[in-house]
Amino acid sequence: MLVNQLKVGTMENFCYILSCPDTRKAAVIDPGADEHLILAELDRHVLELEYILLTHFHYDHTCKASHLRQATGALVAMHEADIPYFREQVDVVLKDGDIIHAGEQIRLQVMHTPGHTPGGVCYYGHGRLFTGDTLFVRDSGRTDFAYSHRPTLGASLRRVMQLPEDTVVMPGHDYGPAPASTLLEEKRHNINAKEYGFYKP
Repeated sequence: MLVNQLKVGTMENFCYILSCPDTRKAAVIDPGADEHLILAELDRHVLELEYILLTHFHYDHTCKASHLRQATGALVAMHEADIPYFREQVDVVLKDGDIIHAGEQIRLQVMHTPGHTPGGVCYYGHGRLFTGDTLFVRDSGRTDFAYSHRPTLGASLRRVMQLPEDTVVMPGHDYGPAPASTLLEEKRHNINAKEYGFYKP
């Protein structure tokens, strides 16, 4: 699986294009802006988009999902608990443990990680964890919204910290000192590690 990390929009968002080099099938995670850039990258690499995978319903992660759906025919996927907050079409209703396949080389497990939003998810596969606004490099998602819950986010983070420590963290925003990290680095250096109970000295 190939991964293309794109900076989109005005809020330091990351969008990801995942592709299978054998079949040229692709999935996009969190197309929050700049649909022309995303479509140009798909065209440049001659990719056929199959899935638009959303980590949560917030506008800065989803606002170009319907545009991509219309342009490519790809299926929009979101966790069932966030759908009531989302006003666009959802084609694939996700649940914890679901597996997303695209082409021969893309296989992602859906991990329900609520706390930032009720239906927040991470996508895990191929040694990478696409975390949306659940986990950032050196920080974690906000919990000051009416539908957010800080203890729930802590439980979600403790769950993902059970994955292998060399798992690469691919966040939803470029808020940290680097565009990616590892779970081990976050156990040691994340500002919330001690509060949420996953600190490792």
